[in-house]
Amino acid sequence: MFHTSHRESLCHVSLNRQGDVTRRQFLQLSGAGLLGSGLLGSLRLHADEIKKQGRACIVVWLSGAPSQIELWDPKPGTANGGETKAIKTAVPGIQIAHFWPEVAKQMRDIALLRTVVGKEAAHDRGTYHLHTGRRLTGATRHPALGSVVAHENGDPRSDMPNFVSIGKTLSAGFLGVKFAPFDITKPGELPDNVTKPVADPRLNQRLALLAEQNADFAKAGADKLVQERETLYERANKLVNSPRLKAFELDDESDESKSAYGGSKFGQGLLVARRLVESGVPFVEVARGGWDMHQDLYSRIKTASAEVDRGLSQLLADLKQRGLLQKTLVVCLGEFGRTPKINSRGNNPGRDHWARNFSILLAGAGIAGGTVVGKTSDNGQEIVDRALSVEDFFQTMCRALNIDASKELVTPEGRPLKIVDGGQPVKELFG
Repeated sequence: MFHTSHRESLCHVSLNRQGDVTRRQFLQLSGAGLLGSGLLGSLRLHADEIKKQGRACIVVWLSGAPSQIELWDPKPGTANGGETKAIKTAVPGIQIAHFWPEVAKQMRDIALLRTVVGKEAAHDRGTYHLHTGRRLTGATRHPALGSVVAHENGDPRSDMPNFVSIGKTLSAGFLGVKFAPFDITKPGELPDNVTKPVADPRLNQRLALLAEQNADFAKAGADKLVQERETLYERANKLVNSPRLKAFELDDESDESKSAYGGSKFGQGLLVARRLVESGVPFVEVARGGWDMHQDLYSRIKTASAEVDRGLSQLLADLKQRGLLQKTLVVCLGEFGRTPKINSRGNNPGRDHWARNFSILLAGAGIAGGTVVGKTSDNGQEIVDRALSVEDFFQTMCRALNIDASKELVTPEGRPLKIVDGGQPVKELFG
């Protein structure tokens, strides 16, 4: 083992046990121009080639666990339904909560899973479960789905990240730094510290010194760490020189386009997600927090739902208009649901944690729109028809993304693990 000061002297980057690296650290490498422009490959992916290269995915993550009754499974006129009304959608017979008028217009392209059964009702554990398809047990840290998609559908030679997170998400787990998410916090702006490598007569000396240091560290038993850092150098250099870097910006989007997604940070994040998918990035996650509504449910959800309703509906419309929805899976979900019964906390009650049944929205990538799978009881507490496991959901995503869910990924300890362990694709979603 090396002391931290020795590791930092190489490139001022620290890796955690899951192989993560921060966006700031990642891009600090590019500013030094460590590999020179000679490693920049030619442009390989662009929107026209998505059909050739495979499918993409945009996950809209509602952090904090939204209430299924206030989203896609309303119970109007019942004690558990509270103040939430049901509205008609573009598909006769399908109703959703009245907070989602714009999403209702897109229902012909949307499928709803109303009876997903989780096994975790704590935020960290539920987040892990709904990102990896695994429960948080043992020492193994499983990769987030975005890292799996980067591994299976991404281009390892790409000058753009294969997994972008707009808002913090989970790590690549045992897949390591090569498939870790590239986190950005300011949608619509270039990531911090993006600077072009500058010509410097001392560069060759620095590269030689770096190679010498790396070789010494590798001989001393740190070859894996050296390989990870060299991977980071290459990725950073390619990104900072990429002609597709402008996908992170919104300067060339019209005011009308930006306004259509809403002026919120979240809405602009969805617009960036669309641009990234157009540029060839196979997986983007956009997070919107604030859904842990134990209290003040009916005042808080108005703002939260308005942002997501506007941005999500516009994303679906944009992808469809641009011919990308057919190959892009859009998923909207949180880590679990909320209790059908409203709690009795003060004058402004809410709903508590609930994993026994909750709802997930899917669209695109061959998913049969205008479809509802599963039914809950009138009071929302029981599943009347078609209980679905988290594994079923992950199998469904893998099928939509043309990923073999039974493929085995090997941990650093040599243990083979299937991408999805159990479950079946939800057959009603595929014609």
